[in-house]
Amino acid sequence: DVQLQASGGGLVQPGGSLTLACVASGFAFDDYTIGWFRQAPGKEREGVSYITLSTGSTGYEDSAKGRFTISSDNARNTVYLQMDNLKPEDTAVYYCAADRSSWVVAALTQFEYWGKGTQVTVSS
Repeated sequence: DVQLQASGGGLVQPGGSLTLACVASGFAFDDYTIGWFRQAPGKEREGVSYITLSTGSTGYEDSAKGRFTISSDNARNTVYLQMDNLKPEDTAVYYCAADRSSWVVAALTQFEYWGKGTQVTVSS
């Protein structure tokens, strides 16, 4: 049974940092790409960052470049999203998802498996 569990969200002031974690189970972790997505109130879900676990190749959407860092601990089946210099516009529910394609392909298509989200609120 595939499971993706995102955690680490919370309330943080502008300029602050948070680290999200996505723990995966039920599939061959190293064979997949994990992506982080977010959905703000009244807006469509959007991609944030991706990592292809077999190669360590990473990708970032423009909103995340220079501020967010994606990484993985394959031994723990966990992907992290370090978010620095957070802005109010980063406020959203953040989700992790898994797909068997490389991130370059998966980012353009629908990810196969999705977990429940974790709320990130950036506010003073």
